Order: sequence, then structure tokens, then C-alpha cells
Amino acid sequence: MKLSHTPVETIHIWLHKVYVKRDDLLHPEFSGNKARKFAYFLENDFPSVRRLIGYGSPQANSLYSLSALAKLKGWQLDYYVDHLPSYLTGHPSGNYRAALANGANIIDLSNVVDRDGLDCEGYIRQRVLTGSDEQLFVPEGGRCAFAEPGVSRLANEIAGWKVAEQLSELVVFLPSGTGTTALYLQKQFQTIDPSISVMTCAVVGGNDYLTKQFFELEQDESLHPHIVPAAKRYHFGKLYHDFYQIWHELKSTGIEFELLYDPLGWLCLKHLWQQGLDAPVLYLHQGGLLGNESMLPRYRRKFGELIPITVSE
Repeated sequence: MKLSHTPVETIHIWLHKVYVKRDDLLHPEFSGNKARKFAYFLENDFPSVRRLIGYGSPQANSLYSLSALAKLKGWQLDYYVDHLPSYLTGHPSGNYRAALANGANIIDLSNVVDRDGLDCEGYIRQRVLTGSDEQLFVPEGGRCAFAEPGVSRLANEIAGWKVAEQLSELVVFLPSGTGTTALYLQKQFQTIDPSISVMTCAVVGGNDYLTKQFFELEQDESLHPHIVPAAKRYHFGKLYHDFYQIWHELKSTGIEFELLYDPLGWLCLKHLWQQGLDAPVLYLHQGGLLGNESMLPRYRRKFGELIPITVSE
């Protein structure tokens, strides 16, 4: 099971050379940042645990990876969602379908009688967690201190690659949900190689939301990554033609990216170049390609097929 030491490839797009850290080539069940975030759980024994508890979107990459982790460890996964769309339950696809196949118990809180207006995390903390050693709770997207060892290993890989390439500086760019990977990367680089800086953009919420996530994990603001503002406000999970277009442009590089996080990441990186960024850039490909199974048909229904174009020159 490959969970580390992925290759770095060079691509050319919009007249810029970009290095791409191919974490999408990690084991498919833990592709990308989930392999890094969940490395601690994969590499250690938890003899008392019987039930893994998580929450988030019914199409989240973390749902599938948690289901794979539970199956591997012989645990039951209880995964709480705010609402399950009827179309998805009638036509399972993507991460939702794969998690069900792994035996995940996906609980729709909109059908729970004792919810009392609680969000998923609040419900779990007040109604589900008992303090028993048999329960292991992983916050949304793996946003917890257990993610730090695996992400620190990733930082060491990148720092070693930079030395081998004889680069004097490096910007590591990645789009963020909870910001866990970006934060722990920046924190590790501050220790091992301060010439490497992390830039990210807020995909799930706005910049204030992402900053709040950083502070929940690390109070020292000097260890936080730099948040790149998007040119306009995008709503998470909504379909945008410019996202669809940039995803098609990226296909000309020979690397497939996912449709939920990467389009905004590349748009923000493009704007950085337009604003004068000239440092070498390593884009962290965090996997999540299984999500395209459900996202791409949605885009095609709304916008049709796009004609591939070449943008590398």
C-alpha cells in the first residue's frame, strides 16, 4: 500500500512551468491528502476501538477514505451527514457509492428525531460520543492533531526534493477545505526549511472560515499559511463555467485533476502569476478523483461538452 514518496512531475500551462506533487498516485483508497492525514491511524494499532465516527458531505473524499480505514481495521464506520439528496440515494455514485460498498453506515441527520437543531459535529459530541475507548472520532476532513505526523512526512519529502533540484526558494500551493494539510505543511517548513512557503485558497468557506480553522489547530499565527483571496466569491459545490473550463484546460497537461477543489486552486494560482509571482511553484495534487464520477455528469448536464484546448504554450 503506497502511502508516501510520490513523484514530482513538471508541466507547462499559461506560459508557466509548474511542479506537481503527484499525491493522487498514492493508494486509491487513501489518495492524496487523506493518505497523509490518516497515516497515523493506518500505522498504529487501536485495540479497543470498535466504531469509527465521522461527519461531512455525502460525497466527501474523507467519507470514502474513512470507510476504507474502517474496513481495513475491522471497525464499523458511522458517518453523519446533514442531509442526503434523494437523487444520490436513488443513484449512488462517487465517494458515496464506494463508501457504501465498504460497509459504511451513513446517517442522515435530517431524519433523526432528537437532532434539536444541532449541526453534525454538535450532534455527535452531545448525542453520540460516550467517552468509551471503543469509539474513535475523526473531525470533518481529518482536521485534528493526528493528521500532523503524516503531513509532516509530506513536508520532509518536498524539502528533500527541493534540495535535490537545487532550488533556492519554493512556493507550495494547494486549495483548502479545513486547511489542515496547508497548516501542518507550513508549520513543518518553518522548522526544516523556511525558504519554502505555503499558499492556499479557501474552497469550502471564505477566508475568515479558513483562518478560524487554522487557529483551532495552531494559535501561533506566524505558523499559518498565506491565504490567497479568490477574484470573486464562489459557493462550495456549486457548478461554475469557469471551473469547468479550467478543468478542461488542465487536461492538456496530461494530468487529471478533480472538479471540486482544483479549479479554484488553479484560478487563484493563475491570478498570482498575473500579479507577478515569479518563485518556483509546486502544486500539491491531493487526489480526490473518485469525486469526478459524480461531478463530471453534473457539469455535462449543465454546460454540455467542451472542446479540449491546448494551453501549454
